[in-house]
Amino acid sequence: MEFRTRKLIRFAHCDPAGIGFYPRYVGLVNEVVEDWFGEGIGVGFHDFHEVHRLGLPTVRLEMEFMLPSRYGDVLDFTLQILRIGASSMTIEVCATADERLRFRGELVVALMSLDTMKAVPIDDSWRSRFERWQITADKA
Repeated sequence: MEFRTRKLIRFAHCDPAGIGFYPRYVGLVNEVVEDWFGEGIGVGFHDFHEVHRLGLPTVRLEMEFMLPSRYGDVLDFTLQILRIGASSMTIEVCATADERLRFRGELVVALMSLDTMKAVPIDDSWRSRFERWQITADKA
């Protein structure tokens, strides 16, 4: 299953040429992950951090930019899990507009205790929430 959300490219996302500035896309990807937690996982990022005392820092990030986006464009984002390991996950976030891929990001995140600042295993309760969004062989 894919998580879906839409984001407007705002003036603040653009460089002086009026196109999406690549560092701002990293911020948009993070927004999509936060939206996925609240709307897809059922735990807001604030509660994930403050109540559960867990974080999900990015340990690797790869971005591909296919087509530029401009101020005023609306991007359709999808998020899916490519792999779930013992304490990390690989997440893919794609953005399209007019049915054309604008950019794709792949990030590896680690589940981390905010108390110890160390990676922790993804337990069964979190794993079952994440697996709902994992791409399966028949979808690949």
